[in-house]
Amino acid sequence: MASQQPEVNAPPASVETPAPKHDISDGAAAANGADEPPAKRARLEEPDQRKKGVAPVKPEYLVKEQKAQTDPETNPDDAAEAAHHEGREDDKGGKKKKNTGQNTNRRFGKSLDEKGLCPTRVHSPELSAGECKFAEKCKFEHDLRAYLKEHKREDLTTLDGVCPIWDAKGKCYYGWKCRLVGSHMTERETEDGRKELVLVEDEERKKKAQPLVPHASEDGVVNIVPIQEKMALSRRKTKFPRSDSYNSWLEKSAKELEKNLHARRQEGGEDAEPTEDQVKEQKEENRAQYIEPPFLPSEKRRLYFGPETPALAPLTTQGNLPFRRLCVELGAQLTYSEMAVSMPLIQGSKSEWALMRAHESEALPPTVSPRDSVVQGYDNSKDLRFGAQIAANKPWQALKATEALSQLSPHLRVIDLNCGCPIDLVFREGAGSALLEHPSKLEKILRGMNTVSEHIPISAKIRMGTRDNQPNALKLCERLILGGYESGLTNAGTSGVAALTLHGRSRQQRYTKKADWEYIAECSALIKRLGEKTDAVTDTIREPDARTQPNGGKVWFLGNGDCYSQKDYDDHINNAGVDTVMVGRGAMIKPWIFEEIQSGQYLDKSASERLSLVEKFAKYGLENWGSDEHGVGTTRRFMLEWLSFTHRYVPIGLLEYLPPNIQDRPPAWRGRNELETLLGSGNYKDWIKITEMFLGPTHKDFKFEPKHKSNSYEAEG
Repeated sequence: MASQQPEVNAPPASVETPAPKHDISDGAAAANGADEPPAKRARLEEPDQRKKGVAPVKPEYLVKEQKAQTDPETNPDDAAEAAHHEGREDDKGGKKKKNTGQNTNRRFGKSLDEKGLCPTRVHSPELSAGECKFAEKCKFEHDLRAYLKEHKREDLTTLDGVCPIWDAKGKCYYGWKCRLVGSHMTERETEDGRKELVLVEDEERKKKAQPLVPHASEDGVVNIVPIQEKMALSRRKTKFPRSDSYNSWLEKSAKELEKNLHARRQEGGEDAEPTEDQVKEQKEENRAQYIEPPFLPSEKRRLYFGPETPALAPLTTQGNLPFRRLCVELGAQLTYSEMAVSMPLIQGSKSEWALMRAHESEALPPTVSPRDSVVQGYDNSKDLRFGAQIAANKPWQALKATEALSQLSPHLRVIDLNCGCPIDLVFREGAGSALLEHPSKLEKILRGMNTVSEHIPISAKIRMGTRDNQPNALKLCERLILGGYESGLTNAGTSGVAALTLHGRSRQQRYTKKADWEYIAECSALIKRLGEKTDAVTDTIREPDARTQPNGGKVWFLGNGDCYSQKDYDDHINNAGVDTVMVGRGAMIKPWIFEEIQSGQYLDKSASERLSLVEKFAKYGLENWGSDEHGVGTTRRFMLEWLSFTHRYVPIGLLEYLPPNIQDRPPAWRGRNELETLLGSGNYKDWIKITEMFLGPTHKDFKFEPKHKSNSYEAEG
């Protein structure tokens, strides 16, 4: 563990007595109670007296003096999902709405040097720097020693005083601005007797830091879009030939469809069904106009989802590169980017294209056992772990964003369309879960994305519906797999979607109540019936064309919602019949859930082990966002966002009954040692203390306010 600074007021290492990692078996023997002590058998049973919504913490660990205080009006998971999209909404007049609600004062300060170092000096030796074209008018500092002594904050003493970028790559890309520059600088004497400060590179580390994949950059990142390409997008110089052709065909076919339907209604009434001859005639009329995609769904790269490939869900804010890298290291086989909005992608937005960046470990194939590698047409060596998710409210936006991704970020496993985002801002614009109310439009979007995405498969993530007690996911799944009525008239074929993910809640529920896995099981059974007995459930008019079927006719189905342990995962695989499970909040609260899934048992991580994961996140964050003052501040900000979820974890050893429930909220409790109590604190000031263990004291301008009210008690020590 990294060295801790005394002023941080963190618990000293000597205070903690790390508990050993307990592996509590969840196999058949434990379920039957065979060869288990009576106390353990009772502990694994679901008792009648277990309080709903309250984590069953053992009495000896409860803090009875004070109760945890939470805001009953706001669900913290809803606030977390909406945080990334705050500030984008405008009034009709173009002015931003006045901020209202509990997050009005939530601002992040800027982490900057008192006076920056001139770019001509950042990577140069002290006495041989280049000339600055602004000379004395330059607003930056030119004297390196003055910058290090007066304007730059002192070096960090955490992380053993070693820059993680230099340690991993043998070279630090932030030069003298690095907050750990002392680990890769030295003072040498020149030939004329002067002292000179120089940066040091480690050749051995540079040789070891070879990229895992050939298309990765020297810092181990893939899908980096050059600034020239983003500028071309912003200046509307980028061409979208496939999207333009398909959109023109879509407009013509829509007019023809409306004309024909209107004529038939006049001839045979509102409910008149077209005859088979009329359908064939209409197909022939549209055949000459239809734009054949360069890669039909049947010709695209094959996918595989199975019980051994648990997926990390697209996570707003927290689905950043360092966190995904940590989850992949812990066993996640599939990852997704944060949801990117299509219009900013088309406009070349720097922040939106940054969401497509992935670590080189995500560009490796997922682990598939030999018995499962015989899936027809699936080549594991050509597969990836990382996919992109986009949101769109109009077909042309989704098409152009997909075409841009296929051109500029080709190393994607899949492009996923978000059809389940419940955020009001996204819903009102017609994107996210609003598409569930317009199945014909959704089908057009997915079919068009398949047309322009070249070899990248297309998938969709949906919810049960928009309102409680009115689910429409069953009909929607059938439509997306077989094609709707309109697709038969226009000869467009099916949507060609390669995978569907269903979150077992409606938009109205957001994150309240439990996910409905019974409904997910119904959808899974329907999709399997459609795949195995197509002829029995379809007529000759709606029978799908084999060319428009992905994966040799196989549409993968993933379930999502409330997966918090390996027991939940196995139950969903075996009883709900899904191909695999997508894990969201469960991974944010305890990212080692993927380790539990692989090992098939509960893991009681000690406080020191959990803290080591936070240290890894700090190192990965500095590698990704930079080791300068700005990078340290960014890493701290995202670490605090993550800690606002990890504090919800109650160690397995403190629970009276298993399995744990993600919806349960614990009462005030203390851990088995002071560090465990600190990690479980809901007070954001304690979260800041944890970040200071690895990122040093906060900057004077740094501010952090939590998204929701934290627990009233503070960690001891």
